[in-house]
Amino acid sequence: MRLSDFWRLMDDEFGSRYSRTLAGDLVLAELGDRTALAALSGGVEPRRVWIAVCDAQDVPHERRLGRDVAPRR
Repeated sequence: MRLSDFWRLMDDEFGSRYSRTLAGDLVLAELGDRTALAALSGGVEPRRVWIAVCDAQDVPHERRLGRDVAPRR
């Protein structure tokens, strides 16, 4: 997963403003008691960070892949 995909998923699930707040404030035990931003800055793979956020926020499994986006033409 690319970092841009991580932010797209965060924005889709939590909204563009709250996703930034959540990434900077929510401490994730799965990532060594770091925030998502700290984990990403420390080199943790964005997919692992996304899954940790989903687990902490009880995001249903059916929404973890993001919303369906029509392909570009």
